[in-house]
Amino acid sequence: MSFALSTSWNAFRLSQGRKIVKQIKDIGFDKIELSFALDAATLKDILDLSKKNAIEVVSLHNFCPIPDGLIRETALPDSYSLASKDEKQRKAAVFFTKKSIDCCHRFRADALVLHSGRVEIEDETRSLMELYSNGLKNTHQYSEIFAKMKQDRNKKADIYFSQAIKSLKELADYAQESGISLGIENRFYYREIPNFDELKIIFASLKNKPVFYWHDTGHAAVAENLGFVNSSNQYLDAYADKLIGMHLHDVVGCRDHLAPLKGELDFSKLKPYLKNNTLKVIEAHYPATSQEIIKGKDYLEKILT
Repeated sequence: MSFALSTSWNAFRLSQGRKIVKQIKDIGFDKIELSFALDAATLKDILDLSKKNAIEVVSLHNFCPIPDGLIRETALPDSYSLASKDEKQRKAAVFFTKKSIDCCHRFRADALVLHSGRVEIEDETRSLMELYSNGLKNTHQYSEIFAKMKQDRNKKADIYFSQAIKSLKELADYAQESGISLGIENRFYYREIPNFDELKIIFASLKNKPVFYWHDTGHAAVAENLGFVNSSNQYLDAYADKLIGMHLHDVVGCRDHLAPLKGELDFSKLKPYLKNNTLKVIEAHYPATSQEIIKGKDYLEKILT
């Protein structure tokens, strides 16, 4: 039950794959997740190391490599939406996700983590976060913004969600041919797909396909704090049987991607849901320091293994 570290921690600060891997190995990791925003040259460096068994790649995060025409500084997992009503954009999202599945196969990784698109509404999640941070969650202003956003999403969700299902069905068939699992990640912004209930529909629609649940601890905690779900473990209680992997990072209020032990989360509550083959990826972002990540890893190893 060893832990991997996502290259999202250092990839934006280093341009060469060998340097990215060396820095991660130097702090005690022999497994990594390849984050989005990695170009072909960087991936080639890492692939060479992987073939020599110098590092093990357990998972990738879509899109990987960066889609054609995008640059590292602006590339995002949501650059193309799998739920877009625009068929050209949806097909582009599917095309580049298939390239990520191919990349996953080359690295002999187990899973590809997916963002499943979004409902195109004005998203006020950041406004709610600001109110929450100022102690104004239990106010009329907060309730009003939340209610309107919920109403807008409910009105428009059907077409976007059906497009997401269409994309995921095609990708599931493609992934099955390569023996790759797809991990549907719980999301951060309210407009994003899937919300809690949509996950159930995805799994029912793709029964017997290699489509699983990928739990992000920070996203779940923020969803609880903002009132999107009743508790951060609500996802795990409902979808533990489909769990394939976790992104592990800490949270203070609505600020996530902190190293474990630098926030408020009780990671011990995750242990009942973990299986021996659950992929566990620490997804701390810069400016988390090497020492913070080392301490966080040591702590997680003690309480979760």
